[in-house]
Amino acid sequence: MNRFHQGIKKVKEFIGIRGNATLKNGPINSTGYGNHAASGTKRSVVGWISSLSDPIDDIERNVETMRERSRDLYMGAPIASGSLKSIVTNVVGYELKLNAQIDGDFLGLSQEEAEAIEDKIEREFECWADSKNCDANRMCDFGQLQQLALLSTLASGDCFAIMPYKKRVGSLYELTVKLIEADRICNPVINTFYEERLINGVEIDSTGEVIAYHIADKHPNSSLTGQNDWKRVEKYGKLSGRLNVIHLLDIERPEQRRGIPILAPVIEGLKQIDRYTDAELMAAVISGMYSVFITTEASEQDDFGGGFGDGEDDDNEGDNSKINIGNGSVTFLREGEKIQESNPGRPNPNFDAFTTAIFRQIGVALEIPYEVLMKHFTSSYSASRGALLEAWKMFKKRRMWLAKNFCQPIYEEFLAEAVLKGRIHAPGFFDDPLIRKAYCSAEWNGPTQGQLDPKKEVEAAILRIESDLSTRTREAQELTGTDFFRNHELRKREEQLRNEAGFNTPVNINIQSDKSDEGGEKE
Repeated sequence: MNRFHQGIKKVKEFIGIRGNATLKNGPINSTGYGNHAASGTKRSVVGWISSLSDPIDDIERNVETMRERSRDLYMGAPIASGSLKSIVTNVVGYELKLNAQIDGDFLGLSQEEAEAIEDKIEREFECWADSKNCDANRMCDFGQLQQLALLSTLASGDCFAIMPYKKRVGSLYELTVKLIEADRICNPVINTFYEERLINGVEIDSTGEVIAYHIADKHPNSSLTGQNDWKRVEKYGKLSGRLNVIHLLDIERPEQRRGIPILAPVIEGLKQIDRYTDAELMAAVISGMYSVFITTEASEQDDFGGGFGDGEDDDNEGDNSKINIGNGSVTFLREGEKIQESNPGRPNPNFDAFTTAIFRQIGVALEIPYEVLMKHFTSSYSASRGALLEAWKMFKKRRMWLAKNFCQPIYEEFLAEAVLKGRIHAPGFFDDPLIRKAYCSAEWNGPTQGQLDPKKEVEAAILRIESDLSTRTREAQELTGTDFFRNHELRKREEQLRNEAGFNTPVNINIQSDKSDEGGEKE
């Protein structure tokens, strides 16, 4: 038996294959996928060791390590940091703005009555959200809380928020939002992640429903942490049904309890490319420091020349064990010593092509096209616009996710307090869940997509409106992030002022389709 077949035999024994082609879970199936993806005999897969396990073993046991490495990359690797910031910038911008959309038909309100209530709600919410009183730590306004919550979720895998009430001088409302870092949700026994019905600080009942979170008073790994205490907070209030803890995470498997950093699939690649970049940078720097080394027959050396660190090692004069190099330096060697010049070949001409290929793979995993990831738009208009549209699908998805899971629950809690305080009149708000939902309906608008060619985008918007494929309200929001009705009222005032001042000559803009693409490509 040759070495190859001996190796196959050992691998089969390792993964449970015994005797006449049997696995620990039964005999090998040599038909269908057994000849392809599930084959255990092909050379291409014979060394592929894999296993099936539950989310506890696959995810929960590895969450802390992934979180550590993800944060380290964010702090030190430009691509990792830039990718997360790009997502936050495009999803949230500075903030997602409330656009109240109460269901006036269900509530039996006229259009004017519904709009009046919506304006009142937005005015009250803006007063609360623009103040740092909305933050339990009094550090951020609501827009900054949105940014921080999303960034923390992306980097750490999940983020938590509670909504305590604090009475503060000068504040109309007592509701506050307190963000809690993922590390503080953990089991009370240090260095354990799993106990009976308690997984990484998330408590479940016999059916698997999340019923409570265990929150440490201080960060478990902080150098300033002495005695630490844990508080058990139920996810929903027993009597009121109030949401006590907001848990932001992306779930990729059933029965998963904690989130996974978005960088998890590319952590290894990001670390390796970061090391490679550092090595190439150092090699290029050293290559640029061309130095002249001179040998002499004299027993003593002259101190002429020198390189980096010149004058810094005065305490070690006469120590020739270290040679400093620098740009344009002249260094003397001891008697009998010679220097052999080398050509490191830096900068590496293949560096850019290689890193570009790796960055494209990273972009695929993060759902960010290379052009958007690197802010590098050098292709044609069509290609660049295609990249932006593809990235925008992911940004819109994450915006909807953040609005539904973070902004909307906090807004509903705010509106409940406003109704209790009598600042918003909403009959039946606490009597019927459907009535409450009708009052709480809202949209959350963020930064617009932006345009590579604003003229073409406006032309397309006009065609969609004229063809009844869209509305002025939608196009105003998507193109400029503004409200059509407010724009309309403001335009009426502007035109009235222009007419009164004698500037009543209409401005004609000749809209003509540009048939040629940038760079000469035809559309």
